[in-house]
Amino acid sequence: MRLRLSQGQLNALTLCPRKFQHLYLDQLGFPPTPEQQERMTWGSRFHLLMQQCQLGLPIDSTIGSSEAMQHCITALQQAAPDLFQSNTASRQAEHRRTLEFEGYLLTVIYDLLILDEQQAQILDWKTYPRPQDPRRLTKDWQTRLYPFLLSETSNYKPDQISMTYWFVQAGEGETPQPQSLQFSYRSQTHQQIEQDLKRLLNQLTLWLQQYEAGEPLPQVDPAKQICQFCPFIRRCQRDYLNTPDSTSSLAALAAIEEVAL
Repeated sequence: MRLRLSQGQLNALTLCPRKFQHLYLDQLGFPPTPEQQERMTWGSRFHLLMQQCQLGLPIDSTIGSSEAMQHCITALQQAAPDLFQSNTASRQAEHRRTLEFEGYLLTVIYDLLILDEQQAQILDWKTYPRPQDPRRLTKDWQTRLYPFLLSETSNYKPDQISMTYWFVQAGEGETPQPQSLQFSYRSQTHQQIEQDLKRLLNQLTLWLQQYEAGEPLPQVDPAKQICQFCPFIRRCQRDYLNTPDSTSSLAALAAIEEVAL
């Protein structure tokens, strides 16, 4: 049976193979905090509303009494009216595509896919504020995998594909206005992603063979200073990294909200 991989799993694998093992092979995890659960529920409702909008269904009853939700929908309609207007382009909400690649099934779900004869637009709704450093998104596997898979499973050339993130919630102290980030796609980028995927998945195949023989996947280099904020730090026996010195030196990093894609 082929292992199915999403952008989230590729991100975890790239960040730390051992964390990937704990989450997806050992199937370990931690229940979300009430705050995390609330954000997840809010995000799920927003995605459902956007899907209903694209299907031409009424959304008033779904929004209910949530003023924040109503504001986000209205603000997005004002900032990007074209997203809500019917035209000759094909629109597919919550569209799933799968590609068999190097023995794995790469899977994506597009929040909204707009297709016409000349171009293909991938849109993704983010229910958290726009990140301060957009370069983080450039390296994220969602930004890389989504256009790659569309190019591989359609007749669109890389130069005809773009991906846009819409951030529908403002950060603290910011004007509550949706913001977007668009990433163009190029043939050279496509080739580089193909090479990176082959290298990563071939390495994963080797690690999985070793895992079946009883050898765990490798741990991340402690010098990268990410273990201190990982829920598996004790399981990986890296508690020693949480010394007073290391904790204080990374206090600023701890305060930065991770871009969860």
